[in-house]
Amino acid sequence: MTLPVHVRAPATTANVGPGFDCAAVALDLWNELEVDAEDGGDTGAGADHLGVRAFSLLASPEGLHLRFASRIPQARGLGSSASVIALGLVAACRLRGDEPDPERLLALGLPLEGHPDNLAACLTGGVVLTWEGRVARVATTLPLHPVAIVPDAETDTAASRAALPPSVPHADAAFTAGRAALLGAAFAGGDPDLLEAALADRLHEPYRPSPILDAVRADLPRAAAGATLSGSGPTVIVWARDPAACAAELRSRFPNEQILPLAVAPEGAG
Repeated sequence: MTLPVHVRAPATTANVGPGFDCAAVALDLWNELEVDAEDGGDTGAGADHLGVRAFSLLASPEGLHLRFASRIPQARGLGSSASVIALGLVAACRLRGDEPDPERLLALGLPLEGHPDNLAACLTGGVVLTWEGRVARVATTLPLHPVAIVPDAETDTAASRAALPPSVPHADAAFTAGRAALLGAAFAGGDPDLLEAALADRLHEPYRPSPILDAVRADLPRAAAGATLSGSGPTVIVWARDPAACAAELRSRFPNEQILPLAVAPEGAG
């Protein structure tokens, strides 16, 4: 492909309650990358940039200008790093004239990202399940709508993961396994009642304190079916039947947080 190359990649919400490290949804909020020849002026992102490192796995950035436009809040649990990695990988594929293969790119990008669910959803779009390097896009829409509550505070993903215990009680594991099965069925079948029933988790959310998630669950907005921690937080996703009404109520209750009514992004990076 001739220059310039322009690609975009969506935000994601991972885990989705009990789907720890295997379930994620692409969201209609995008980062972008333009690759063009250097013109002797601004050379764009440097070699240490995460997206340039991803690009370098498939193509040399020498003599090229990589300019990233970042719209996804960083360190908020919305997959900003996965989006940047996907941008680099897909842009390099386009430059080479290759068709991006999600599972190949997932394998290449995972050492940079660390978590397969975010990157898988970012690459494919829609609603995905991922396991052992495989990716299944099981839906392009959901029967409930994501409304994000985005705090100003940031989360260190490594520290959040380190807070998880090495083992959990058998009852909690069984509870979460059951809800994860419901989650997959709700995704594939587009069933709002199953999705509402599937949103509870005892595997990771109890060990990642979130006053916002606690407050929302204690008093769900009238238009909402449930809430989940987005990735390792701090963003909370409220799953709404009526996203406009839900967002309006959340803005009145959380005036200091950013409230983003979002949609499922049916397409991934490209």
